[in-house]
Amino acid sequence: MNRVDRLLALILYLQSRPLSTAEEMAAYFGLSVRTVYRDLAALRETGVPIDAQAGVGYALGVGFHLPPVSFTMEEASALATAGMLARNLAEASLAGHLGSALMKIRAVLPRPLQAQMQRLEEGMGVTAQSEKPPQTNLTLLEKALAQRRVLRFSYQGWGKPRAESRDVEPLGLIHYLDRWHLIAWCRLREDYRDFRTDRMSRVELLPETFVSRPDFSLGEYIRQMPKPELRAKVRFEERSVDRVWREWWLGVSQDGVTEGDGPAGLVLTLATVDWDRLAGWLLSFGEGATVLEPEELRSLLAGKAERAAMHHGKKPESKVS
Repeated sequence: MNRVDRLLALILYLQSRPLSTAEEMAAYFGLSVRTVYRDLAALRETGVPIDAQAGVGYALGVGFHLPPVSFTMEEASALATAGMLARNLAEASLAGHLGSALMKIRAVLPRPLQAQMQRLEEGMGVTAQSEKPPQTNLTLLEKALAQRRVLRFSYQGWGKPRAESRDVEPLGLIHYLDRWHLIAWCRLREDYRDFRTDRMSRVELLPETFVSRPDFSLGEYIRQMPKPELRAKVRFEERSVDRVWREWWLGVSQDGVTEGDGPAGLVLTLATVDWDRLAGWLLSFGEGATVLEPEELRSLLAGKAERAAMHHGKKPESKVS
């Protein structure tokens, strides 16, 4: 990006936010803080009103806005891709809003770009996704997060016999392990908690608001989450390798190609947060996967396979109601 484009992008960045620090701008554009200061000074010299509040950040002067911008073909292509993924992969309550927002953007494109974007959309797609468990309306959670409103809901915790009512102060929404999670201050537990949205029901947005917690940072919370530090070496038959890369989300690296008289395949290193989770998944490969190390995982997997065999070897009892 040349400097002129960067200065224009900097104005658009400030225009899209009420306040922003030099550090945030530097991180967003991949620049040094010193370069950001120079760019801000250059914009001021050209007459762009940029207000600075010591210890708070920078903002565009009230009433200053750039006119509507046009899109390049590359930007329009990126929007078409984003729209396709959003419609197919986003949670249901968000997909409709994303579609209408992209339609408004598409409406301002020149006719030639609209036609190219339509052809691009018709030429892309994703395979059908597996059925996911129902979860609460994310739009409602986002509203609570943006407006700092207290949420009340029933929560069915893991292994709990019944759901409990919770009043929480929502602080963040993150997606991991194929689920959306609400990070919030729980007034019942008087601590920060991670709530899976598919375990929430009867969600209610209360009129009560709350003040932000200066000791909480979502970025720091994410950095402190358990990392997949355990490693296992597994030999997979060639027909199973593609499935490994598609399904194991915690990290996969290739060690080498297997040699010898057996079936062709690869030795892969899999990262995990615990052996039990990995063992349960490896069990689904049957003889298509062989754990090379560690021995702890081999023993755990053998035990699970033995118990599964015993379970399925039993004759089901007939029950008459």
